[in-house]
Amino acid sequence: MAAADPTFAEARSFADKLLRPRRIALVGISDDRSKTASRPLQYLRRAGYRGTIYNVNPTRATVQGEAAYPALSDLPELPEHAFILTPTEGAIEAVEECGCLGIPIATVLADGFAEAGPEGAARQARLREIAERTGVRILGPSSMGLVNTRERLTLTANAAFAEPDLVAGGIFVASHSGSLIGALVSRGKERGIGFHSLVSVGGEVDLSIGTICAATLENPEITGYLLFLETLRHAEALHDFALAAAARGKQILAYKLGRSREAAELAVSHTGAMSGEDDVADAFLRDIGIARVGNFEALLEGLPLLQRLPPAAPRAPTRTVGVVATTGGGAAMAVDQLAIRGVTVAPPSAATLGRLAAAGIEVVPGRIVDLTLAGTRYPVMKAALDVLLAAPEFDLVLATIGSSARFQPELAVRAVIDSAGSEKPLAAFILPEAPEALRRFGEVGVPSFRTPESCAEAIAAAFSRREPRARAPLPMPREGAGRLLDEAESAAFLASVGVPVAPSAVITPGAQIPSLPFGFPVAAKALVPGLAHKSEVGGVVLGVGDRSALAQAARQIAETVSARRPGTAASRILVQPMLNGLGEVLLGYRVDPEVGPLVMLAAGGVLAELHRDRALRLAPVDLDTAREMMAEVRAVKVLAGYRGGPAGDLDALAETLVALSHLAARADVAEAEVNPLLVRRAGEGVVAVDALVRLFD
Repeated sequence: MAAADPTFAEARSFADKLLRPRRIALVGISDDRSKTASRPLQYLRRAGYRGTIYNVNPTRATVQGEAAYPALSDLPELPEHAFILTPTEGAIEAVEECGCLGIPIATVLADGFAEAGPEGAARQARLREIAERTGVRILGPSSMGLVNTRERLTLTANAAFAEPDLVAGGIFVASHSGSLIGALVSRGKERGIGFHSLVSVGGEVDLSIGTICAATLENPEITGYLLFLETLRHAEALHDFALAAAARGKQILAYKLGRSREAAELAVSHTGAMSGEDDVADAFLRDIGIARVGNFEALLEGLPLLQRLPPAAPRAPTRTVGVVATTGGGAAMAVDQLAIRGVTVAPPSAATLGRLAAAGIEVVPGRIVDLTLAGTRYPVMKAALDVLLAAPEFDLVLATIGSSARFQPELAVRAVIDSAGSEKPLAAFILPEAPEALRRFGEVGVPSFRTPESCAEAIAAAFSRREPRARAPLPMPREGAGRLLDEAESAAFLASVGVPVAPSAVITPGAQIPSLPFGFPVAAKALVPGLAHKSEVGGVVLGVGDRSALAQAARQIAETVSARRPGTAASRILVQPMLNGLGEVLLGYRVDPEVGPLVMLAAGGVLAELHRDRALRLAPVDLDTAREMMAEVRAVKVLAGYRGGPAGDLDALAETLVALSHLAARADVAEAEVNPLLVRRAGEGVVAVDALVRLFD
């Protein structure tokens, strides 16, 4: 092999070698055109790839009519990118060879790694070690490859790319799933939606979605990003990419799998049980400014809407949608789906109705400006749009178009197109199958949708998106199950970080009751390390009225806990005064293994998990974010003086939430919770009457 140019690695970034390689090696390319391992060569030739392709096959001198070499070391020059098509063990050997030879990028098709149990995890570790030792960057494993339409690079084994004449565009797709990118290409082609590049990242042993996307941000050809996420591993890289994309005005839309809550079942605290995988994904993506949809069609269709609608500022007023329609039934479907997702569809104001009437448009007052069949006429739809787009009560106008979109697009469809330059965002939902109308909308940048579900999903995602929130580098959390502090230790710990806690004393069952630093009535609780939910095992007695009753309560707790939880001795009892407040909330903190520290505010008490009335954010938070969280929790809204009632001390609540969130600056805290935190009247503060802290080992 020719010697490698010593300045080669420095001359071009890994993104160029990944997405714009001048020389490719296909390692393990098959001569049998029916096999998956034969496809990359076919696709590259069909697409007209302009670089050099080297075929590597140790058993054949020719592959698919082209010359083949026995090994990478036999090639006449160093390739920039090796696509490794061999089975699992052979793939590891090939990556090792890439690293030793100085080949910058290796894409690994084979599976059988982290997803394949302990043996697979060991193989994954071998790949990671090779990358760290040799410097080769690895895409995969389990990567179906990648496509760059601008470079005619179809370096993939995905059968979907047998599709001829791919549409070039500005959208960059990165996906954990290889088959997903094929689905996007075929559906996008039908809609005239073009893609710049599509990358199947697979197992992310080295190159992650965030790392790859961040390396493409300076490319002016790329206008936005679509992500298909199966996990949030490498969340820090995704966080950094999202902030950098926002700074450049490039929008990101994501579909994240994982709506289940099985992982939360292992949590010790209510905070863990109430912040399962899906809740964490929502909080993380929203905090870093990535819009999330739960509808695959919305992933394909939603990016143009993000490009028209800026993220909402913190604590901004609720955004509203105005709906104008030529089909009342179609509009009702869209309104229904929007309502399910919590999006407000506002009726036109009296002033707006007056301007419509002045334009010769009489409509029945309601949430939908139903133009009926008259709206299929260009002058009527155009006049209605002019009025609604100027109306201050709407943040977005949605035009719902019926059958004329398919058969007479020069009518209502053209009116929407001619209004596309408005300052206010305009979107369209087309009820019939009307590909020509959708194509026309795409050409002028009007966000357009084929189904009411995808329409509503995209609008809800756009409305809920926030400016990304950067957080300072945090210490690396320790690992291990850790030690659960008892309640007295937990309260002392939380008091030391700024959480107001109730006064307390500790007594021993059977011993003489000492003088308490507070009066009766009191609450008595079992003080047992590792006993998180004391009421479930009879470890709590409330409203104890005097010393005699307290002695009896202490004995009762010790006996009941021992009976219900054999082997557990409640040898110490925590005593607190019975305190009251206007309401109860839960404050929680925990370190998620993927996204790091999180803070939660929720309705408090023993039914906290049942109500699931909560707000979740990346920790730490500031006062503005704390107040934004408070506005999302119904139980807190009641404490703001609902219907003339007394107002709680919400300033103290916000300050306490911020204080708890700053546990993120410590590496030793795995989770912490206050439930309940009593919120007293305005000016009287808040007080924690139950606390739980778990430290890492």
